[in-house]
Amino acid sequence: MSELSNHRQAVELLQQLGLKEYEAKCFVALSRMPKGTAKEISETSDVPRTRVYDAIRVLETKGLAEVQHSNPQQFRAVPIDEAAETLRHEYESRTETLVRTLEDIDPAPSDEGQETAHEVWALSGVSAITNRTRQLIDGAGREIVFVVGHEAVITEELIQQLREAQETGLTVVVGAASERLRETIQTSLPDVEVFVSGLEWLNSDPTDPADATTISRLLLIDRNTILVSSVSTHETDGGSTETERAVFGRGFDNGIVVIARRLMATGLNPNADPK
Repeated sequence: MSELSNHRQAVELLQQLGLKEYEAKCFVALSRMPKGTAKEISETSDVPRTRVYDAIRVLETKGLAEVQHSNPQQFRAVPIDEAAETLRHEYESRTETLVRTLEDIDPAPSDEGQETAHEVWALSGVSAITNRTRQLIDGAGREIVFVVGHEAVITEELIQQLREAQETGLTVVVGAASERLRETIQTSLPDVEVFVSGLEWLNSDPTDPADATTISRLLLIDRNTILVSSVSTHETDGGSTETERAVFGRGFDNGIVVIARRLMATGLNPNADPK
């Protein structure tokens, strides 16, 4: 990645973490020098000199910059590790406050007795799907059936979560799209039942240029909650990118849950009960 791209990405990430554009640019500029005056920061960051003082004042308030009251004033960024910890704490604090605030808001009126057994919802993005996967596994009461079609799904966090579920007495069964992946999972989860899935349609068809979608994960919780996600590969000017999307359904009578349960049982273990 070029220096210009790194600079731009750093500014954008700082903005995503709550800094305004000039604040982010000034912090990135300061991180590149031992210390600097407003004039030097302005020249390095392309922030108007008159706006540098305001930006630095905010950075100082947030614990991201230090000021030396000399003539002229000198400024410097706190060490990167310290800045990262400060931003992480601020982000987590805001997230916790958001959760408490949302929980304290009274729910909007809804139709009583509304039927929810046949609803199917869509999710998009690796983070959202990974978080939903984690929540579903944490909420399992009896059984977890997880078919893995994409190697990237298997993370240390997921392995640990499945291991803990198995140790608490839950039935955990894992299907893998290939023998190599099965061996990888079995090594990490020696006490969990792991099969090579018979669901050949999990993978994209290499002979079909239009088929660039792979089923990445099928998760069945207590035989009444299902999450199915797929990864699509798209070619761009910068190379190929992957997008993960998922559908989520709950309810024993939900058609998609019934179909997925029977398909998974058949493909995961020939002797499994598909009912």
